[in-house]
Amino acid sequence: MSVIITIIDMVKDWSKIYKKYKGKWVALAEDEETVLASGKTLVETLDRVAKKGHRDPIMTRMPENLTAYVGTQ
Repeated sequence: MSVIITIIDMVKDWSKIYKKYKGKWVALAEDEETVLASGKTLVETLDRVAKKGHRDPIMTRMPENLTAYVGTQ
């Protein structure tokens, strides 16, 4: 039971982040939900977050479109 709770606690809802930052690079805080900076390129975003004094942000790029994929073997 504790394993299931741990997995559920690890899930983050990035739907609001996606809507606001789709197609952009995003620097996230350690909580993986707080946006520290964003930009069109990774370098631009890293520069912005560094100027704000944040170190070691979590970097990710929000896709421009969400596409469902169903895999086959």
